[in-house]
Amino acid sequence: MRIAFVGQSTFFAACALEEESERVRTTFVEYRHGADPEPMLARLLAFAPDAAVVFRPEILPPGTMDAIGAPVLGFLTEPLPRASAGADDTPAPHPNLAYNLAELAKIDPGNVDRVITFDPHGWDAAAALVPLWRAMPLPVDDRLYRAPRPSRRPPRIIFIGYSTMHREQSLVALKHEFDLPHYAHALMGDELRDVLWSADAGLNIHGEEWVRSFENRVLLHLASGALVITEVLEPLFGLEPGLDVLQVSDRHELSLRVHQLIQMPGMHDRIRIRGHHKSRQFAASKLWPRVIGDLFADLAAFGTERQTLRTPAPRRA
Repeated sequence: MRIAFVGQSTFFAACALEEESERVRTTFVEYRHGADPEPMLARLLAFAPDAAVVFRPEILPPGTMDAIGAPVLGFLTEPLPRASAGADDTPAPHPNLAYNLAELAKIDPGNVDRVITFDPHGWDAAAALVPLWRAMPLPVDDRLYRAPRPSRRPPRIIFIGYSTMHREQSLVALKHEFDLPHYAHALMGDELRDVLWSADAGLNIHGEEWVRSFENRVLLHLASGALVITEVLEPLFGLEPGLDVLQVSDRHELSLRVHQLIQMPGMHDRIRIRGHHKSRQFAASKLWPRVIGDLFADLAAFGTERQTLRTPAPRRA
């Protein structure tokens, strides 16, 4: 089976599968918002995939995937307004969520056969615009996994994520007190792996204080064997606070937990080890072949409304 992944590698290469084996052959095709789609399409056609996965399909120009006869699976990676937001007795959705929905509304549904969202709380909002199929977190590239190891003393604590006012307010005091690196952008490939493997603990802080979601950095840190200290996750996708991750309610509790960890690096080793084991169910090599197999079965049973310009390539055994 040949699977092509399409998207911005800076964000999504760590979520794709890289494999050359008797069961699967994969490729990652770079595509960014506003780019000319022709080079991307040329690479896809040359690879002749049995299925293509497109991260953030809303950025594709209308009709882009008409030339691709293989099934196309879109993956929504931005949080959307909750089902009750904007109802008569509830506040309007957060501006960030409203913006994400406006961007999704630009999608050409004809570019995708089925769509996965990482945000089940935004299911109703997405289902009105795309052929929504299921909800799941972004998988983790198997090359980023490493078994937990004894912590350094003092432990190395890092944060990976672009800068926002909420994140800076949460981190500024800790940055002044401790050596706490903040990697704001452009980590990928071997560099991302090396940074993850260099950490004993990773922080997860939402971009906005009141926009809670399940950022993929949570699983990236767990996969690398690090303890995760995170703001409240919505949803949890099976992770259990206090058992798999250390969850905090605000920056004051975050500061307390970091200070405790600096003083007693091994105090949460059980959480770190269990969180790593829980993360293994999200390995790309386990998830993607199963998801694509389910996609073939679903399309065979229920069909698709997507129109293509050529006959699909035969599926390989």
